[in-house]
Amino acid sequence: MTRSTTDEAAAEPLPSPKERRRLREAKSLSEDQVAAAVRVTRATVRSWETGRTSPRGRKRALYAKVLAAETKPEPEPEASPGAGPGPGVESVTEPTATEPAVEPAAVKPAAVKPTTVKPAAVVAVATEPEVEPGADSADARPAAKPAGRAAGKASTKAAVKPAPHPVTRPESVKTGAEPERGLPAPPPPEEPDFSPADAFDELYARTAPGLVRQTYLLTGRRALALESVERAFQLAWHRWPEVAVDRDPAGWVRAAAYEFAMSPWHRMRRTHRHPDAPPTEPGRRALFDALLDLPPAYRRTLLLYDGVGLDLPETAAETEASTPAAAGRLMTARAALAERFPEVAEAASPAAQSALLHERLGGLARAENVPVPRPAEAVRTGGENRARLWTRAAIAGVALLMVVTGLTLHTAPTHYEQPISPAERVGGVPPRGGPQQLTAQDLKLQRSLREQVAHGPERLVPETR
Repeated sequence: MTRSTTDEAAAEPLPSPKERRRLREAKSLSEDQVAAAVRVTRATVRSWETGRTSPRGRKRALYAKVLAAETKPEPEPEASPGAGPGPGVESVTEPTATEPAVEPAAVKPAAVKPTTVKPAAVVAVATEPEVEPGADSADARPAAKPAGRAAGKASTKAAVKPAPHPVTRPESVKTGAEPERGLPAPPPPEEPDFSPADAFDELYARTAPGLVRQTYLLTGRRALALESVERAFQLAWHRWPEVAVDRDPAGWVRAAAYEFAMSPWHRMRRTHRHPDAPPTEPGRRALFDALLDLPPAYRRTLLLYDGVGLDLPETAAETEASTPAAAGRLMTARAALAERFPEVAEAASPAAQSALLHERLGGLARAENVPVPRPAEAVRTGGENRARLWTRAAIAGVALLMVVTGLTLHTAPTHYEQPISPAERVGGVPPRGGPQQLTAQDLKLQRSLREQVAHGPERLVPETR
């Protein structure tokens, strides 16, 4: 049997999502140009570059030709001794015993197939990176980020590797040693049975507390931060088949929480109209005020890059902006903070400036008392009740509309009745003519004619007295 052209195109290998974006920008191609070449929409190209979806069939082959990139995956550089993992999702929330540390980044695999990856495995990959033995845990937070994050990205790849699957295998499988002859090989242990609720609860327990602190820095409102995170997780539970196979489930929830928190409609709510009281410590109070004075888009870019620790392409993708635009926002936000804080302006390099801001933002997030998120089961139940309530409201609205429509059709007239024209005064018509006014004799004659009975010729000559 011969395979069809579609099957051959579907097997076309592609680089990683980050590499796709880098190759497109290196060729000076816009998203609209790539979309026109592959015959898709701009949103589809952006989804391919963020890793949320992957092209298939003929579109996959056309997309690979447009990129004109190597189809083989990039080899990971060897980890240098003492190199620590890159900044992670909860970098502004997880302190250590000695200094604020940064949890390793949520490393994403090069290619994840939705049909083979289970939700539990995806959560393990997104939240539990494995650090090389040579990496020092004290250097988890990057002391300095090179300009453009090129060197930081390379060190992250070298020091952090995702666990392919959270399943424990026998020692013979791990080390490659063969079992003793004459004895059957021990059967591999059964994979743990993770339900979608278990995978969701694991993701919620790992990311929700830190995400509330991040959202508080973004909005300056504790109640709004908690509400945004819970709404984001409820949305993730409704779309769990999509989130479970995402390359970065924590990033998916973080983007949803940020979008809800930055909605301008919250200004119409009395409880969220004004920010909460700033910190009492002067240094943290000044940093808090400086963050809130920045425009929302600039504040989000600064928080993602210097606070969370994402690189520039990831920051641009999450904020739905181009890489040059994200870089411009970041430089403008840093310049605004440098005017208020001399230590930021006196930093030796942009990497030292980024490290200083990372430390200051982490300290501010950990020092504030933010509400504790509710249990994961309560969030899931609340989301289901909300969805059930909106569904019933929609059904009731449709039923009411049907009743009103039927009543209107029943009472409406079946034929058209032309309305009566309003009265108008007519002018220019001569007065109507007629007999003159009767005299007394005429009235007497008229009365005589009416009283007497006419019999033959006498009718012609009436008697007059």
